[in-house]
Amino acid sequence: MLSSAVLSGWAFAQGASIYSCVDAQGRRLTSDRLIVACLDREQNELNPSGTVRRVIPPSMTAEERARAEARQRADNEARARAAEERRKEHAMLIRYPNAQTHQRARLEAVRQIEAVIEAVQLRQQELEKQRADILNEMEFYQRDPSKAPEWLKQRQADNLQQMASQQAYLADQQRELNRIHQRFDEELAVLQRLWQERDQAAR
Repeated sequence: MLSSAVLSGWAFAQGASIYSCVDAQGRRLTSDRLIVACLDREQNELNPSGTVRRVIPPSMTAEERARAEARQRADNEARARAAEERRKEHAMLIRYPNAQTHQRARLEAVRQIEAVIEAVQLRQQELEKQRADILNEMEFYQRDPSKAPEWLKQRQADNLQQMASQQAYLADQQRELNRIHQRFDEELAVLQRLWQERDQAAR
């Protein structure tokens, strides 16, 4: 914003008007054009001599201005989201130029999770064998399990805890597998549109 003295000199030389107002924070503002910060209040249009040429009434009420600013923010956010979405789609199209590359990526992601699931299932089988051995040893104390040695009780407790942990971990991996398939399904729906648009544009 130019100073009042500079604007006055410029306006005098150009024969133009000077605009002045007091904004919502109580600041005196001066400009060579209508002042956006004062659209909700009166502005004075001054002659080069500094006298008031006319008083310009508010073009917006404070409520109207707040609504206009809110609409502008919403529009800016929508444009930013659209631009980000276009950027993501462009990156996806580069990464997956055809259905084959996308399918290979899906199979690789699934293969990694399935390898983990297989390892967990093997560990569960080992724990089941341990559980069977523990139960065989506990048969000696079936009349009074409290007489079983502490090391055997601890072994049984550890086995149960590990089995529960493996079961929970397996459930997590199954959910992750479902998420992978869902993600690739959603990507494929977008990619099919992008591939079609690209191919049509190339014709």
